[in-house]
Amino acid sequence: MDQSLCLLLPFFLGLLHRGLGGPLEVEPPDPVVAVSLGGSRQLTCRLACAGHRAPSVQWRGLDTSLGAVRSDAGRSVLTVHNASLSAAGPRVCVGSCGDLTFQRTVQLLVFAFPAQLTVSPVALVAKQDREVACTAHNVTPVSPEALSLSLLLGDRELEGVQALGRDVEEEPQQGEDLLFRVTERWLLPPLGTPTPPTLHCQATMKLPGLELSHHQPIPVLHRLTSQEPPVTTSPKATPELSSTQSPGSPGPPPGNSSTRPCRPEIHQSPAPGGLELLCEAACGPGMSASWTQAPGGLEAYERQEAGALARLSVLWARCNPEGWFQCRLDPGGQMASLYLVPEISSPPNPPRALWPGSLVLGLLFLAFLTHRLWRRCRPAG
Repeated sequence: MDQSLCLLLPFFLGLLHRGLGGPLEVEPPDPVVAVSLGGSRQLTCRLACAGHRAPSVQWRGLDTSLGAVRSDAGRSVLTVHNASLSAAGPRVCVGSCGDLTFQRTVQLLVFAFPAQLTVSPVALVAKQDREVACTAHNVTPVSPEALSLSLLLGDRELEGVQALGRDVEEEPQQGEDLLFRVTERWLLPPLGTPTPPTLHCQATMKLPGLELSHHQPIPVLHRLTSQEPPVTTSPKATPELSSTQSPGSPGPPPGNSSTRPCRPEIHQSPAPGGLELLCEAACGPGMSASWTQAPGGLEAYERQEAGALARLSVLWARCNPEGWFQCRLDPGGQMASLYLVPEISSPPNPPRALWPGSLVLGLLFLAFLTHRLWRRCRPAG
């Protein structure tokens, strides 16, 4: 009996010892907490003591000397404002209940992942361009485990692509934070038939408790099959015809007498002070054409949409567009695209409103000259 009590005594003492205080609770509970560069994050540490003991809780680390810690009975809150890369590192919460001391460490990770993706080339030509590169700018960390770049076809990774290499370079420094640009290059496989209208470069940042991604489209230009020579106008443009119909979707709508799918086409013609783009489709009734994309947003342009005709006016005085114009034909979802690059070297034509004024000045000068000649040459008598 006495021997049994002696064996149980350490067990009861252990229960009493543990009852003096509970473990520290940290929110968020992860051992590594990520915060974006320039962002803010709060770490909260709590401790409850058994009985009437008053708990003591305090964050310790770099930020405690900056006044970012607020503590009261049983709780301490650490706030990181405008996080810089130098703010990364361990933060330690220390709590005590009487003679018992508890400790939790949280690693603060500062990352940079802005939506700054560039691709080269900016557009692919089907059956011609085989190599493509994608660059993520102003990022950190840059390890392959944290940052990955990939090519997507639809919502899946492009199959058969061959990786050519990965380059990591420092970005030009604009402050104390050192950021990088990461470039991934690939060799493309044959894209198949029909050629997809667009590929996407995807950048993904994976950190403890966090996963972010950005996308950059890479249009795929189709070779024109028409035998008609292209119309040459002042701006240089590269047209693209693409189809978003899936293989199982219905064919052309009834009313289109042609056996081939009804596709929209974009035509351009000079207009006073700019250029007029016309999206049209020679289809039957019930079709509607609409503009879906323009450099700087569709609200910057004058548009008229009626049935299978959609007009868009580009005024040089209002904007200097460079980029993709895209229209859509419904039902069916057929797309047509045009890449416009204005020629800034050719001076604009003088406005027609100046011609009447110039004519009046010419007539006045001619009348003055005639009067002077008449006074010189008239007979003296």
